Amino acid sequence: MARTTKTVGIFCGCLLAVSAARTQEMAPAPATIAVKAQRVLDVRTGTYLNDAVVLVEGDRIKAVGPGLAIEPGAKVIDLGTATLLPGMIDAHSHLLADAEGGYAEMLLTKSQAYRALEGAAHARRTLLAGFTTVRDVENEGSGYADVALRDAIARGLVEGPRMLVATRGIAAVGQYMPFGISPDLPGFPRGAQMVSGLEECRRAVREQIGNGADLIKVYADWEHPTLTVEELRVVVEEAHKAGRRVAAHATTVEAIRNAVGAGVDSIEHGSGADRATLELLAQKGVWLVPTLGPYVNQLNALTDEAARQRGQKWFRSLQEMVRTAKEVGVKIAAGYDASEGPLHGTNAREIVALHEAGLSRLEAIRAATVTAADLLGLQDKIGSLEPGKYADLIAVAGDPVADIHALEQVVFVMKAGVVVKREGGSPP
Repeated sequence: MARTTKTVGIFCGCLLAVSAARTQEMAPAPATIAVKAQRVLDVRTGTYLNDAVVLVEGDRIKAVGPGLAIEPGAKVIDLGTATLLPGMIDAHSHLLADAEGGYAEMLLTKSQAYRALEGAAHARRTLLAGFTTVRDVENEGSGYADVALRDAIARGLVEGPRMLVATRGIAAVGQYMPFGISPDLPGFPRGAQMVSGLEECRRAVREQIGNGADLIKVYADWEHPTLTVEELRVVVEEAHKAGRRVAAHATTVEAIRNAVGAGVDSIEHGSGADRATLELLAQKGVWLVPTLGPYVNQLNALTDEAARQRGQKWFRSLQEMVRTAKEVGVKIAAGYDASEGPLHGTNAREIVALHEAGLSRLEAIRAATVTAADLLGLQDKIGSLEPGKYADLIAVAGDPVADIHALEQVVFVMKAGVVVKREGGSPP
């Protein structure tokens, strides 16, 4: 029996070796694509390369520059007067969220399968808007459906941006949505994994990483600080030893300081931060993801004039926070925080909002490219058009350094060497 098993093993091994060799012989050489445009933006220097070419081989950029030789047989994509720049990055997305009809209703009426399919539709819209990578910071009560969506996109089963996922998120018991649910329904689904105490925090991180989390999202506060510094520190400790970064929702000064003291990598929102707290972020090298977009959308939806004036006053304080963060040297990344169906795919509004809050147009573009790539730990793969990086390219009709709104009209998208949009949203 042992001899037969050994013989079969050798035979199968030989077949596999022959098959592999044959596959290598039959596989065509990587096709070269030459993408030409009037301008190519170097997001690091802020300069334009005029009449430049981006040479793409397989899923990577081979070369970038004006006057590059295009080898015979290469596919040429001439975008005319368009501006080429790197695929954009949304550092705070919730692709599986559509709470337009109410948060509790979303959890109660939609299965995880439906949420995943809905997320796939949101992912496609986000990709076609020019966002080729997202950091999805919690799936809002859909279990581990974001892991499934990430993997389906990576396998090419559905179209969408490259995803880093935080899975369920971690929040203190009683301190995350939905609120107001009857205590007679203890099993009603929640939008995050609810914890209390050090060991529950530790277990939640281990469980989420074991189920595929690329990063950990933790809620340091809601209306007031919730998890203690010690609880936050356990979350960070468990995540960091597994090589995962931690994003902390924090809007109050105390919670922001608690999270930074615990060693988190980024503060999400940070709306209540004062100057001293922002200086602490700068000193510790912690990123800030201000998520201004939702507030812009809410303001635009207000019809009551008094409410609109109150909202504008609040929003001006957020803009002042961003200006102060810039002034003291905090690293700022763009994250749109879309949580309703119609908003997915309008992610560039966040970049516009950052510019209107005080970042220069180029700084706002960097917040959605090179700076966001650093936050994701993918600076050697995405965020700029450089040889060796993924061929994530987008094109806009105008000049985004002169008019930031040009980023809201993306006419061409390539992700990892594959064209997914060309002229007005039609696939190639």
